[in-house]
Amino acid sequence: MWDTSALEEEEVLRGVVAQGPGLVHAFHAWRTGPLAIDLAGRLRVPYLVTLTGTDVNHDLGAADRGETVRRVLAGAAAVVVFHRSIAALLTAALPEIAARVVEIPQAVWFERHDHAAQPAEWELSPDQVLVLFPGGIRAVKNPLVVLRGLDPVAARHPRMRLAYAGPVLEPAEGEALLAGLRGRSWARYLGTVPHPQMASLLAAAAVVVNSSVSEGGMANSVLEALALGRAVLASDIEGNRSLIEHERTGLLFRDQDDLTVQAERLVTDPALRARLGAAGRALVERDYPPRREIDAYVALYRSLGVLPAR
Repeated sequence: MWDTSALEEEEVLRGVVAQGPGLVHAFHAWRTGPLAIDLAGRLRVPYLVTLTGTDVNHDLGAADRGETVRRVLAGAAAVVVFHRSIAALLTAALPEIAARVVEIPQAVWFERHDHAAQPAEWELSPDQVLVLFPGGIRAVKNPLVVLRGLDPVAARHPRMRLAYAGPVLEPAEGEALLAGLRGRSWARYLGTVPHPQMASLLAAAAVVVNSSVSEGGMANSVLEALALGRAVLASDIEGNRSLIEHERTGLLFRDQDDLTVQAERLVTDPALRARLGAAGRALVERDYPPRREIDAYVALYRSLGVLPAR
């Protein structure tokens, strides 16, 4: 695996070419798809791409990105999506690639737990209730609606705390969030939390919130929270409904006022949190185990002729 967010493109090119793989697998059409095209051409091997919600919901129709995304998809030997809802959107826009679209749901696996998840300057006392927003700070994640929606809850329930954990991916959204946090002592931005620490941070949360305006079929933050038995509060969008059934595996909210109502229920009712968390964990263990995702990709690689048939 090569992390294009941590390495220069030329370094990735040299390293992958030196390895001489029989297949190039890109995650995210816009961010790594063009590199996959380049590598596949140099190596004379096929490439496939796993799509995110941003690829389909935003980049595909964007004036400055759409052409690149379509070029990546046109040349891919296979296009993987996490959920049928994204497959439907994709094939409606590009019916010519329908035969190459494959649905492979994500799974959850934490390599290890690092318990140094909370900054020393903001340790929680046992009686406090942590609401956690895990994810990159950008407009599509709608982070400010959580802050505003929780204002009335914080006023009525001073034990509640709100934490944001994730990189600032859009500076304007990050500045707006930091401005909103000023004067709200019950809320903090923790910055980027290394993935090994995220399991412990999620486990410390009473409620995990996802306020996205769109998702790629299933959000990592929601899937990971469910796997750890956390109560999830999520925006009522198709991507979140793939995992959250209202009142059964979590709670959904329609708008800011509804967020306030549902959040207050979760903050004040430990039994509700426990019931939803247990149902969410059971869902992930049953339907989204790592072995199922691994086997699905291995089967796809075999179908492309890059692994020997059994």
